[in-house]
Parts: sequence; structure tokens; C-alpha cells
Amino acid sequence: MTKKNDNLKFVIRNCQKGMTYVELIVVLSIFSIMTSIILFNYGKFQTNVDIKILANDIASKIIEAQKSSISGQLNLSASLNWKPSYGIYFDTSSVDNKKIFTYFADFNQNSLYDTSSCSGTGECLDQITITKGNFISEIRINGTGCPATVTNLNVIFKRPDSSAIITSDPVLSCSISYVQVTVSSPDLTAARIKIYPSGRIQIN
Repeated sequence: MTKKNDNLKFVIRNCQKGMTYVELIVVLSIFSIMTSIILFNYGKFQTNVDIKILANDIASKIIEAQKSSISGQLNLSASLNWKPSYGIYFDTSSVDNKKIFTYFADFNQNSLYDTSSCSGTGECLDQITITKGNFISEIRINGTGCPATVTNLNVIFKRPDSSAIITSDPVLSCSISYVQVTVSSPDLTAARIKIYPSGRIQIN
């Protein structure tokens, strides 16, 4: 702001003002509310990210089994002169089993994981531990005459075909459209991996 003096010169007037106490309290209150909202939503956002990453990790491992089988990869730790099938095994029969899934080679060619320890020379090649309290909450079968859910699932690929062999114990005697593996967080935020007999993998 300017003021014209008698000598026709312009003098600059200092118009800067500080915040009043009430204005400061209002601004700090708004800032505190916004920070609380952001922190609350960040926790939910991080949970969603974590569960999607887990679903992607499982899907990636299934694809790895598919590629290993098609390429004829030979597990050199076993004294075999043939190229085995590869697969992923899920088990929801106990709380501890819900926190792991297994990458295996079907050495005995029965399209089932023999559940041997990963510390030995059995079919287990890698056992992946699920962290951050997340777990496999459900294995659902979609198809004609199929049970709604099962407690264990084998997804196996046998060369030279890229299609998936889907089995369970007891044996599934039905026409499977797809299977759905659901992974959940402690607050039950969920992601779903759909596995089709054709070998297609889909994440929802």
C-alpha cells in the first residue's frame, strides 16, 4: 500500500501482519485432522498393496512352474534321467500351513505333492513363507459337480503341454472351470488368484 506525501513522492507503507492466536489454533487443528486422515488411509493402502504383492508372488511362482516344465528343466539334486513335471502345492488344513506354499517337482509322476520335508531330497524344491500376518484363507473349486472348497490343492504342469493339471486329496472327480486361491490380511483384506485348466492365471 502506498501513500502520497506533500512532495508528490510515494512512500511504501508496511502492511505485513502476523497471525492472531485464534487463526494459528485453527490452522494447526486443520493440519492435525488432515494428518490423521492421511495416516489412517495410508495403513489401509499399505495393506492393499501387501496383499496384491502376495497374490502376484503366488501367480509368478505358478508361472515359474509352468515354464520349468515346458522347458524341460531337470532338477540335478535328484538322480533322474528324465525331466519331471513342476507344480505348486497349497494347504489350508492348519493355521501354520496357511502361511506357506510349496514349489515342487513331481518326481513320482502321480500329479500330487508327496508333502515331504523341504530339508530332504523329496519333491519339495522351495517352501515360501508368507509374512506380515497374511495367509491363504480359502481354496475354492468352480465347476460342475465340484466341491465348493478343498483344504489342499496341487497345480501341476507336464511338458510339453502348458495346461494345468489340477488335483486334490481326496481326488476331484468333476469338471473344473477354474480354481480360486484367496489370500487375506489380518483385517481380511483379500486378493484372489484364479487358475484355469488351460494354464491361464488371473489376479482379482
